[in-house]
Amino acid sequence: MQTLSSEMHWTRGAVGYEVYIRSFLDSNGDGIGDLAGITSKLDYLADLGVDVVWITPFFPSPGHDHGYDVSDYCDVDPQFGTLGDFDELVTQAHSRGLRVFVDIVPNHTSSAHQWFQAAIADVHSKFRKYYHFRDAAPDGGPPNNWVAHFGGSAWTRDPAGTGQYYLHLFLPEQPDLNWSNPAVLNEFESILTFWCARGVDGFRIDVAHGLMKDAQFRNNPQLRPVTSEMHPTDVFMSFDHLYDLHQAETAGIFREWRRCVAPYGAVLLGEMDTRNIYRFSEYVSRRDGLDFGFVLKIGLTDWDPNQQIDDLLQYLLAANGGAAWEVSNHDQARAVSRFANEQGGTETGLRRTMALTSAMVALDGMTFIYQGEELGLPDSVVLGDAEDPLSARNGGGWGRDVARGGMPWDSSSNNGFTGANQAWMPTAEVPRELTAEFQIAQPGSTWSRYRDLLTVRKRLQADFAQPLQIRLRTESALVLQRGGVTVVANFGPQQFHYQLQPFTIEYESSRGAATAADNGVMVQPEATVVVRRHP
Repeated sequence: MQTLSSEMHWTRGAVGYEVYIRSFLDSNGDGIGDLAGITSKLDYLADLGVDVVWITPFFPSPGHDHGYDVSDYCDVDPQFGTLGDFDELVTQAHSRGLRVFVDIVPNHTSSAHQWFQAAIADVHSKFRKYYHFRDAAPDGGPPNNWVAHFGGSAWTRDPAGTGQYYLHLFLPEQPDLNWSNPAVLNEFESILTFWCARGVDGFRIDVAHGLMKDAQFRNNPQLRPVTSEMHPTDVFMSFDHLYDLHQAETAGIFREWRRCVAPYGAVLLGEMDTRNIYRFSEYVSRRDGLDFGFVLKIGLTDWDPNQQIDDLLQYLLAANGGAAWEVSNHDQARAVSRFANEQGGTETGLRRTMALTSAMVALDGMTFIYQGEELGLPDSVVLGDAEDPLSARNGGGWGRDVARGGMPWDSSSNNGFTGANQAWMPTAEVPRELTAEFQIAQPGSTWSRYRDLLTVRKRLQADFAQPLQIRLRTESALVLQRGGVTVVANFGPQQFHYQLQPFTIEYESSRGAATAADNGVMVQPEATVVVRRHP
C-alpha cells in the first residue's frame, strides 16, 4: 500500500490552485466557464508557480447546488465540455508539470441520479439501500431532529408515497448515500478507478467528514433555541452534530479508498469542516487513509493574530504533515474582504492575507490558493438575484456568491471572463488594477508577490525540505526555521524585531516589510518575511 511517508514525495510543500470552473474562463461564449477555458490558461498557472490544479465538479448535474449534486460521476456535463476536453486538459497540464485534482462528491448524489431514481421507483430495488430511508416518527414527522445545512429539516418525505423519509444534509435534491452499505463503497472504487485511469493525480473529497451516520439515528443535542429569523447556518450551528457527522467509522472508508488509488499514486484530500483537533487528527495523522485534510477554520474566521497562530500550530501538530492550508475557497467570503477593517479597508485585508498565506507555505503539508487570490480580489458585487441556494432558498441573507464572481482577466466586457452579453452570475466589473493582464505586467503587483513566494519556495527547496522548527511564538508573531531558512511572521499591529545575523532577505509579503536592524531583522506590522541565514 502506497502512503505519503517519504520525505521527498512531490506533495511536500506543494501549492495547489482551486479553479471554480463556472467562473474561471468561458471559452465558447455561453456565459459559463468550462474545461477548454482552463486548458487555455494553464500557462498562466504554470507561470504563477503552482503545482496542482484542483477543479470543482464538472460532472453531469441538474445544477441545484452548482455541480455538487452529481447525476453521473463518470462523465462531463455538456455545459463544461466533453471527456475528450478533460483528457486534453490533463495531457496539457502534465506537459507543464502541473498535476490535476478532481473534486469528488461522495456524501450525496443528485436526486436525478439513476440510483436514487431506481430507489424511489421500486421499494424492493437494491438501490433503496444506497440511501437512508427511515420510517416517520410516531407523530408522523421526520425520524429525528437533524437539520440541513441549507435550511429546514434534513428529512424529506419519500416521493414514492411509502410514508418514509429520506435523509439529505444539504438540499432535498441531494439525498445522502448510505455508506454502511458495502455496495456504495464498491461503486465509488469503480468511480475513482475510472478517473485515475484518465490520469487524475488526486481527489478533493467533498464533505469527507459526513459519510457515516449514527446507526441508531439518534437526535443531536441542541445547544441553543432555534428561532424563525435565524439564518440556516446559525440553525445548523445550534446543534452538536454528534450523530450526523464525524462518525469514527468514516476514517476507515478512506483506508479502503487508499487501497483503490494506491496503484495510481493518487492523492486523497478531504474537505473536513471539523473544529475538533482530535477528530481532525483521526483522519490524517496515520497517513494510511486521507493524505491531507483541509484546515477550514482559518478561512471561516476574522482577523485575530493570537487565534490564528494557535490554529496554525494546533492543526500542524495534530495533522502529522497532513494539513492542507487555505485562507479562503469557493464556500467562504474572500480573505481580502474578511480581513479588511474600517481604517484600511481591503488594502489592510490584502496585507493580512499575504502575511498569513506566506506563513502557511512554510508549514508541513500543502497550501492552496483560491482563484483570484493571487490578484488580491475582494468579494464580488453580485448584480441581480442570488444563485447560491443557501441564500436563494431562504429569502436572502449571506450566501457564497460573493466568492464566485467571474475571474477578471482583462479590462474588456465582463473583465474578459466571457464573450457573452452576461455571465452566468452577473457581477460588477473590477478595476483594471485588479485584472490578471495588468498585474502580470506590473512589477510589485500582488500576482508578482505570489509568484515570488512560490519561486523562493522552490529555489530554497533543499532548506525547506529540512525538519520544521518553531523558534518563537508570541501572541502575534511566529518564527519558523527550516535548514538555513528562517520565516518571521508578524501578524500584530506593531513592528517586531527578531535577533538574527548575518542574513539575506529572500522574500517579503508586502513591499518594505523587512529591514536589517540591531543585529536582526525588523518586520513591519502584518507582514511575513523569508530570510536565509549566512553560514
